[in-house]
Amino acid sequence: MADNPSTNDASNASGVDRIDVKSDEALAQWGKKLDVTAAQLKEAVAAVGDKAPDVEMHLKGTRASTNDDQIEKAGGA
Repeated sequence: MADNPSTNDASNASGVDRIDVKSDEALAQWGKKLDVTAAQLKEAVAAVGDKAPDVEMHLKGTRASTNDDQIEKAGGA
């Protein structure tokens, strides 16, 4: 699992990667993987918990835009 950052052996045993916001190394690895800052990771973990899949979905949701958003940006109705 060298390409998949994890915080400890317990996370691997449970089958779910967890993000340890107290570890600078984990924040750096997950930040690089998810293309976010440490502050964004900490906010996401505070919002949805430390399970990496939940954090990833939360972060993607905050970056996603709806079709209505795109129409508004383009100057449409």
